[in-house]
Amino acid sequence: MPIGARSLIIKNTTANGRKIPGFSDTIKLLKIRGEAMQNAVPNGEGGMLAVLGSKIEIIEDLLSENKNNFIAQIANDNSEGQIVLSGKNRDIEKLIGLPLIFAADCIGTTAELAVTSQKTGGVVLLENTRFHEGEEKNSIAFAKSLAKLADIYCNDAFSCAHRAHASTEAIAHLLPTCSGKLMEEELQSLETTLTKPERPLTAIVGGSKVSTKLDLLKNLIQKVDTLIVGGGMANTFLLAKGFSIGASLAEHKMKNNACMILDTAQKVGCKILLPSDVVVAKQLNSDVENFVVPVTDCPSDLMILDVGPKTLENAKGILVNSKTVIWNGPLGAFEIKPFDQATNILANFVSNLSYNEKLISIAGGGDTLAALNNAEASDGFSYLSTAGGAFLEWMEGKKLPGIAALE
Repeated sequence: MPIGARSLIIKNTTANGRKIPGFSDTIKLLKIRGEAMQNAVPNGEGGMLAVLGSKIEIIEDLLSENKNNFIAQIANDNSEGQIVLSGKNRDIEKLIGLPLIFAADCIGTTAELAVTSQKTGGVVLLENTRFHEGEEKNSIAFAKSLAKLADIYCNDAFSCAHRAHASTEAIAHLLPTCSGKLMEEELQSLETTLTKPERPLTAIVGGSKVSTKLDLLKNLIQKVDTLIVGGGMANTFLLAKGFSIGASLAEHKMKNNACMILDTAQKVGCKILLPSDVVVAKQLNSDVENFVVPVTDCPSDLMILDVGPKTLENAKGILVNSKTVIWNGPLGAFEIKPFDQATNILANFVSNLSYNEKLISIAGGGDTLAALNNAEASDGFSYLSTAGGAFLEWMEGKKLPGIAALE
């Protein structure tokens, strides 16, 4: 058990022969875990460093080659190009080449002393702003306490730009502002894609539910030339078109919304490619027998778990003639082989086209990056957004509070 951790007795429930802790016990466990992590290192001695734009292999080699000079380790491999290191402050200082002070709070006397005592050119790492209630409430009073520490506010976190929080929105009205280089790169890539794209512009949208991406679909059909739909949401569209989908996942209550999207797309001249053949099986399992069937002949007792080879060929025909591609969401249940096949094949097809400068490709949001990494196709894409919710809201055409505050 980690230093400082207390014992915990968990009342369990049982599911499929496994004991599962209840919600309240899970919260207690997470609290104890957090306290143990804090107690494991004396206050102010530990630090973290986000490394952006580098491959994990390069960082591993760097740490190995310098193991006698400093001790640091990879704490989080968030995604391709976004890796977090942890270690003692003195070792993190060696890594970044600047003096580093960690403040145990982000406002008040503790934070103010840390800022005033730091040398010119040094770095002060403040405690998490979310430990204060005023952060998520976008409190102007809390924002003023943060603003006291600075002369200029620079937002380089596009991934948080969809949140109207004190450290992303309110503070921007209190200080001179600017966006960081990573934020600018992300905005430029997204702006180019949706506002002034090279055409034909194609969007690939997958995932399980239409309901979670309804705004995205509504916005995309007004902007793209072709929309390729896969994943569980394709089942809802097939259902809306009158096809039987057997025992497949679908949102029956979203049939009318799917029909509306299909009708609107036709009116505005956006072509929608739905699966013409699918991979079906009795259950989502890696060793289950699976079959390829046309969408007109889906057995009543089987589930659709991936798109079929004919659908892939149709998609390739569209993509090879495209100049810009936006990708959000997998085409099938990519977490379980062999239902990752369509996603893997099409991801590598787009990656190769992009690598050979045949098209511009941008991907992000949800499970997209995990799916592309699983396909080993990430490197060829023109731009990968790690922003998640912010990426989706931008693609939905929404104004992001953190961006609007900088304008």
